Amino acid sequence: MKELDPLVFLSVFQEMLGLWLWLMLIAGALCAVAFLALLLRERQLVPRRLIHAELLGLLGGGVALFIMAKVSSSGFTDAGGPADWFLIVLVYGAGLVATVVLAYTAMGWLSPRKRTT
Repeated sequence: MKELDPLVFLSVFQEMLGLWLWLMLIAGALCAVAFLALLLRERQLVPRRLIHAELLGLLGGGVALFIMAKVSSSGFTDAGGPADWFLIVLVYGAGLVATVVLAYTAMGWLSPRKRTT
């Protein structure tokens, strides 16, 4: 395989996750729109909220690894080469980033910042 084809990745993820793939993609798109709307409303990132979201992101990365282990047919002990470990790091990173964005957005919309005028 000399070139990367995005449709191959889509097919593999569709085979692994089935309907959950599409639900996660839709949820991710909705979360991204809500995050952008929050940024437009507040016109800044709130540092305290961001730190709390980042701490939750560490747990989210672990949850992503747990889900990966449950969904795939192999476990962490089957990781043999650098590509396997690279994939594990990517899954952890994706879970971390997704959790940070989701947590920051949820905290922002559930407890909005009071404006001082």
